Amino acid sequence: MSRVTTSRGANHMAVAALKDAGLAGFVALMLAVPLVGFRTIEVGSGLGLQTRFDWVAYCVIAVIAGRLILNFWPPHWRIRRRAKAPHVSNAQHRTTMKLVALGGIGFAVALPFLPFADRYVIDLAITILIYVMLGWGLNIVVGLAGLLDLGYVAFYAVGAYSFALGSRYWGLNFWEALPMAGALAAMLGVLLGFPVLRLRGDYLAIVTLGFGEMIRLLIINLQSFTGGPNGVSGIPRPSFFGFPFAREAEAGGPMPFHELFGLDYSTQHRFIFLYFIILALALITNAFTQRIRRMPIGRAWEALREDEIACKALGINPTNTKLTAFTIGAMFGGFAGAFFATRQGFISPESFNFLESAFILAIVVLGGMGSQIGIVIATILLVALPEVGREFAEFRMLLFGAAMIAIMVWRPYGLLSRRSPTIQLGSGA
Repeated sequence: MSRVTTSRGANHMAVAALKDAGLAGFVALMLAVPLVGFRTIEVGSGLGLQTRFDWVAYCVIAVIAGRLILNFWPPHWRIRRRAKAPHVSNAQHRTTMKLVALGGIGFAVALPFLPFADRYVIDLAITILIYVMLGWGLNIVVGLAGLLDLGYVAFYAVGAYSFALGSRYWGLNFWEALPMAGALAAMLGVLLGFPVLRLRGDYLAIVTLGFGEMIRLLIINLQSFTGGPNGVSGIPRPSFFGFPFAREAEAGGPMPFHELFGLDYSTQHRFIFLYFIILALALITNAFTQRIRRMPIGRAWEALREDEIACKALGINPTNTKLTAFTIGAMFGGFAGAFFATRQGFISPESFNFLESAFILAIVVLGGMGSQIGIVIATILLVALPEVGREFAEFRMLLFGAAMIAIMVWRPYGLLSRRSPTIQLGSGA
């Protein structure tokens, strides 16, 4: 009797899996027909429509096959993997992460001098490091303190406009404006923190989202001061201790960088210098975060993330804890914004919309909230995958979305998720 019952249960599961795969295939068909099935082509002096229903069939078959694999294979595989996975203590985990971090830092320092490191590779690495720094800054708010912030791009914008407007109206250079950008963004973090102290979860996310949009609209409407939708151009580039990265020296000005060291002029010198600036800023952000999370305020963030009511019972002031998280996270966003301004030479409100906040939050979530190395891996994947996918033209965003779904299915809590406290009793830390 038990065998008959087991057989019926297996058949029922198989039928349910087939129905689920069929439903997924139907949804894929509805999406693939308008996205993939038609293509505009030039016909004489006008445009025509080309059908590609064979591509639609390939997409539907791939979705159905993938859904069947997910329905039949992963549960048993996950059970076996968990059963065979050895227990890794916090000390072993930290040792492994330190070795990985040292290897990554060594590679990052040597990257500009490697044979394949052309201008495109260095520029892509700069973009990755900007988002790594932003991810580490938001990780303080979301990953450590557990506060869902959808308006982090506002601090990024304040840092960028602090330098851009400071250079336009007061003649500040990058090094003079950098601390000011961090300080102004931190002050804005305090202003954001006070109204949302009593909020949590979805309500906190909605308020922070509105805050980010308020800053963007304020920049657009103050056109006489901020340039409005036209943005700010002519932002000065950083120099090497006063020596510019120019081909020739200006009249009465200091000699160019390449003449100082007896090198041939190359535009790549400026990119390498920018790369090492953002690398240094990112490493400072990481070192500060790693240090402060072991201090009482960092442990209070982790306690707040796990249970706010228990925090109050332990005598932790949630008001001060939330404010410090918003302030410190905002400060690093301001630093990254100032660097973004000097790297681009031009900024506009379009660079600081909600999609940027969502992208930074996706980096933190996919990397594993609280994991510094996980954020680096997630940033490389999310920034580099669209670049690699450029060869696939209009399908690169579909591939990007498929890759994100695969990551969330494979690692639903992030690439390197580990929610254990930074310091535990008996750990010797």
